[in-house]
Amino acid sequence: MSTTSLWPRFQQYFLGYDDLGFSIDISRMNFPEDFFTGMALASDRACKQMKALEAGGIANPDEKRMVGHYWLRDASLAPTPELRETILATKKSILEFAADVHSGKTAPAAGAKFTDLLVVGIGGSALGPQLVADALWSAKNPLRVHFFDNTDPDGMDRVLSQIGSDLGNTLVTVISKSGGTKESRNGMLAAQAAFRKAGIPFAKNFVAVTGDGSELDKVAVAEGWLRRFPMWDWVGGRTSVMSAVGLVPMALQGLDVEGFLAGAAAMDAKTRTDDIRHNAAMLLALMWYYVGEGRGLKDMVILPYKDRLLLLSRYLQQLVMESLGKELDLDGNVVNQGIAVYGNKGSTDQHAYVQQLRDGVNNFFVTFLEVRKATASEPVEVDPGVTAGDYLQGFLRGTRSALHEKGRESITISVPEFNAFQLGALIALYERAVGFYGSLVNVNAYHQPGVEAGKKAAAKILDVQARVFAHLKESGKPTTAEQAAEAVGADPEEVFHILRHMSANCPKMSVQNGRSPAQDTFAI
Repeated sequence: MSTTSLWPRFQQYFLGYDDLGFSIDISRMNFPEDFFTGMALASDRACKQMKALEAGGIANPDEKRMVGHYWLRDASLAPTPELRETILATKKSILEFAADVHSGKTAPAAGAKFTDLLVVGIGGSALGPQLVADALWSAKNPLRVHFFDNTDPDGMDRVLSQIGSDLGNTLVTVISKSGGTKESRNGMLAAQAAFRKAGIPFAKNFVAVTGDGSELDKVAVAEGWLRRFPMWDWVGGRTSVMSAVGLVPMALQGLDVEGFLAGAAAMDAKTRTDDIRHNAAMLLALMWYYVGEGRGLKDMVILPYKDRLLLLSRYLQQLVMESLGKELDLDGNVVNQGIAVYGNKGSTDQHAYVQQLRDGVNNFFVTFLEVRKATASEPVEVDPGVTAGDYLQGFLRGTRSALHEKGRESITISVPEFNAFQLGALIALYERAVGFYGSLVNVNAYHQPGVEAGKKAAAKILDVQARVFAHLKESGKPTTAEQAAEAVGADPEEVFHILRHMSANCPKMSVQNGRSPAQDTFAI
C-alpha cells in the first residue's frame, strides 16, 4: 500500500488537539472499519468507570482505597474539601521549601548552600523523578541530582563517588510510603553511613517523603530530619510523580512544577469525553486492545525521537506492566493479562533492533513519539539547507514507512515542542489509557499482588541466610550445601546459592571447590 493511498485513512483516523498542539495518528493500525462500533459498549463502560474513579470510588478493593492521582493536578476534583486543601497546601509547602533551599535560607549545617540532591527510592518512587530529571534537565538547575534506585552497594558507591566532596552540601530525599521498603531503607542507611564516615552530621541534610506514622516517618522524627512531606494511601507508586514523590525533587531542581501539572490537567480534560473518536487516551487503549486481541499478544515498543525521552520506556514499563500484568480478572477468572513494554530512542534504534522489527518476528506494535520543534537553539546545517533535526524527522517518517511496508503496525503521537507542560500531558495520556484498558479487559489496574509475593520470597531467603550463617559459625568445620540445608531445614540448591553469595562477600568465610556443587565445602 503506497503512502498516497493512505491519505484518506490518515484523515479519517487523525486526532488533533489544536490548543495543546498534540496529535495522535492511528491510521497505521489495521483495525477493521467496524472496530469502533463493536467496541462502543465496552468503551462506554470504561468511561463510566473512569468517572467513578475520579469521583472517589473505591478502585482498589484489596486495600479498600480510592485512587486519586488525577486530583493531584486538579485539586477541585477531589471528593472532599479536606482532600482539596491537603493537596494544595502540600504543593505550596513544597514550592516554599524549594525556594528557601535555592535562596540559602534553608542550608546545610556548614552554612553554605545546598549544591546537590540525592533521591533515594525504588520503583515508582524513583522512576518518575528520574524521568522528569533527565527529560527537563538544564545546566541552569540550582541542584545537581543523583539517585539511589536499587539496593546494589556498588551502584551506591558509584553515586557517592560522583558527589565526592560535595556530600556535606547534599540534600538527601528518602521516598517510601510505608518506610518498610527494603531497597529505600538500605539506600537511606548507606547514605547516612557515608555522612558518618565523612564526619558530617546528617539530620539537617535529610528529607522524608512518606506516609504519616510510617517507619520512615518515625525515623525522621526521632533523628530530627530537616523536613517531612506526605505520601497518601490513595496515590499508587507508579502514578505518584505528581505528588510529593515527584514534586519535591522537581521543585528542588528548579523545574517547572506548575507547567507540569497544567499539562497533565489539560490532557485529563481532553480525555474525559465520552466521544471515543476524540478521546486520545481511549484511542490508545482501544489500539492496544485491537492489536493484542484483548490478551496482550503483541509487545508495545516505545520509540521517542527525542533524547530527553530516553527514560520514557522504562517509566511506561512499570506503569503499563505493573498495572495490567494480572493473573485474575475482576470476576476471579484466570486470564494472565498484560502488555510487555520496551524501547530506547530514535534514531538510535535504527542501528539496533529496528532490523528485527522490520524483518523478524511480528510480535509487536510501535508507538512513535515526535517532538516537532527540534531545538530551541539556532539550527546547524549539516548539508545544504538540511539540519540534524531534519534528519531526525526523516528517520522517523522513513522508519514508520519501512515498517508499514512489511505489515508492521504503529501509532504516532506528536507534540509541538518539549517542555514540562508536554511531559505532564504525555504522562497523563498514558495513565488514563492504562485505566481505560484495564476496564476493557476487566482487570484491576490499581493493585499489584505479584510485587508483594516477590517481597515475601526475598524475606524468606534472608531468613535462611541468617540460619545458615549461624549454623556454619557454630559448626566451625567445612560444610556442604546439602549438610547446611539439612541442618536448617531448607532446599539444598537455595542454600548453595546463599553460600556462594556469602563466600564472595564475607571475608571470614572460606570455600573449597569440589568436582560438583554438591562437593563444594564452606567454612567460617
